[in-house]
Amino acid sequence: MARTASGKDVLEKAKECLLKAKTIDELRRAQVVILPLEHGFSIEQTAAITGISKRWASQLRIEFISSGGTISKKSPQGGRRRENLTPAEEAEFLAPFQEKAKDGGILIVSEIKATLDVRLGRKVSLASVYNLLHRHNWRKLAPDKRHPKSDMAIQDEWKKNCPDSSPKSTESGQTKGRSS
Repeated sequence: MARTASGKDVLEKAKECLLKAKTIDELRRAQVVILPLEHGFSIEQTAAITGISKRWASQLRIEFISSGGTISKKSPQGGRRRENLTPAEEAEFLAPFQEKAKDGGILIVSEIKATLDVRLGRKVSLASVYNLLHRHNWRKLAPDKRHPKSDMAIQDEWKKNCPDSSPKSTESGQTKGRSS
């Protein structure tokens, strides 16, 4: 046997909300309270009438009754519910590194990560650091075109004096099948 519907104390408020409903969601929230209390429908029948699932009908009923008969609008999903630092704190945290970057210094992500670990008092993943940098539009602006320890004079000397080891080369220095 099914349980009897609870929430008689909010029935009048549900009827008021039914009359004032401006959206289909507000109408359904009032209906899932009124139909079982006024007409004795089960939650399955109420769900079928309102066009929603049994579970959702139960959830809407519970929310309406627990809120004391008000139709509360849930905030939309999203946002930074698990943030480590606020955006302002993140900018403050990155400021010293930004100064170092302006002076031509090389930023090493592992150093930023170690500083962030100390700041938060716990270890964070490397991905968290990369996400932090991405949020503040930090990126590698130009690729390294040469190794930092390379010597251009030695490379030019090698290019000039390198023995041509290709078996396809001719005495004129051109490869077979190619013309100038």
